[in-house]
Amino acid sequence: KHSLKYFFTETPGAQSIPEFVGVGFIDEVQFGGWNSRRGEEVKKDWIKLFEDDPQHLHQYIFECSASHHYFKDTIKTLKQRLNQTEDVHILQRMSGCEWDDETGEVNGYNQYGYDGEDFIAFDLQTVTWITPKPQAVTTKLRWNMEHARLKFNKNFFSNQCPEFLKRYLHYGRSFLETAVLPSVSLLQKTPSSPVSCHATGFYPQRAMMFWRKDGEEIHEGVDYGEILPNNDGTFQMSVDLKLSSVRPEEWDRYDCVFEISGVKMRQDEDIVTKLDKAVIWTNW
Repeated sequence: KHSLKYFFTETPGAQSIPEFVGVGFIDEVQFGGWNSRRGEEVKKDWIKLFEDDPQHLHQYIFECSASHHYFKDTIKTLKQRLNQTEDVHILQRMSGCEWDDETGEVNGYNQYGYDGEDFIAFDLQTVTWITPKPQAVTTKLRWNMEHARLKFNKNFFSNQCPEFLKRYLHYGRSFLETAVLPSVSLLQKTPSSPVSCHATGFYPQRAMMFWRKDGEEIHEGVDYGEILPNNDGTFQMSVDLKLSSVRPEEWDRYDCVFEISGVKMRQDEDIVTKLDKAVIWTNW
């Protein structure tokens, strides 16, 4: 399966971050974004696509700018309706589509969250807005009266979005299917600290890293870190193993595995690092 996803977030009154941020992902790889402070940003691998079709980029910029104002007005309306204070509130939208290149099946979605909880979603089958939240019923009734918008959503998520997805896949196939493998190190801050398996310099970000014992993935005593961006467009991540769950005589039964999903890689391209005191970088 392949996916095209858009994430929009509006946080009126936020001081340390832009009020509005919009980002787009193809197969979990970001191709661009727009925010209310810096404007648009196209990732380097995708620049030529938008240079060849500047109208496409202008449409994204227009949609983000318009959504910024629409989201801000929507939050004002919700605060009044829900009798909320002037504290910072968050409105988010996740939308996009998935396409199965083997079966041809297409699924689209468009859903909103308010203050970190599901709020309202578009049902592509019934072409209506639905919600499990009593406080969103008024919004649902009003949006379901906007027939032109319902028709637009059905067409976009059933037809246009999958076409964009196929077009982006065709353009980006060379680098979407090419993995840049990381350097992997074992790190430990103190003798009683967990051993951190740290990978940096990989691309794309669809990566997994885990600890194994006797070749089987383990979860007890394991702490998974986030995938974080590096300045050069690659990524880094860590996964920690608590040594309190490891008996000294069993160290050689443990290893750390890094792999990138959705990319054609040979089995022997997985990076496996044995738990070995001799290769651990320490701070003492």
